[in-house]
Amino acid sequence: MIRYFVNVWKRYINPHLFSLIATVGVGGLVLCLLLSFLIVQLSEEVLEKEAFAFDKSFLLWLYQFANPTLDQIMISITQLGNTDVVIIVAVITFSLLWRKHYHQEAKLFLLACLGTLIISTGMKVFFAKPRPQLWTHLITTSSFSFPSGHALVSIVLYGFIAYLVSSHYPKFSRLIYYFAAIIISLIGLSRLYLGVHWPTDIIAGYSVGFLWLMFCIVLLKLQNINRNS
Repeated sequence: MIRYFVNVWKRYINPHLFSLIATVGVGGLVLCLLLSFLIVQLSEEVLEKEAFAFDKSFLLWLYQFANPTLDQIMISITQLGNTDVVIIVAVITFSLLWRKHYHQEAKLFLLACLGTLIISTGMKVFFAKPRPQLWTHLITTSSFSFPSGHALVSIVLYGFIAYLVSSHYPKFSRLIYYFAAIIISLIGLSRLYLGVHWPTDIIAGYSVGFLWLMFCIVLLKLQNINRNS
């Protein structure tokens, strides 16, 4: 795996550093650096078993809005990030890309999905943070809490799909990204409402997922530049 990333750097990134900066933009690079700093800070606190004051208070505040109708809505929304739904969406997307002969996009999409699985599973096992137990959960969970796999997976999966669709339909790109952002945000909110994640788990999941998503998109753009040059 390390050798693969070294080869990627030597072949695609290092020769195109200026293209990389142009592709991501200064704002994008700054955002990635800020998110990296945030992830490091959160990770240090989790490793030191430190509790975040607003985690518990926010969940208890959110729980006061719970009712049977919202319960069913949030359970339905959270399923968009469940493993079975994610696999179906990913397989359909990959199949469509390959069938339409977008082989490069299909390969990078597959890399994004597999990388997400490895990153999420690895971080959960490494940090081994228990899930909140503030009230009886409406859904069953078995893995650790940090970072949120639903948040991480949703921003990579639906974010990458939004990027691919908007690149083919640029006139509707803003609407596409807004729609994806709503779905991703609601999935994260559903995990908090259901009490199966701390807010910091969601923040970390989104942050890690965004960085991985940006890496895969930039890699795709650089490969397209290399192919067209």
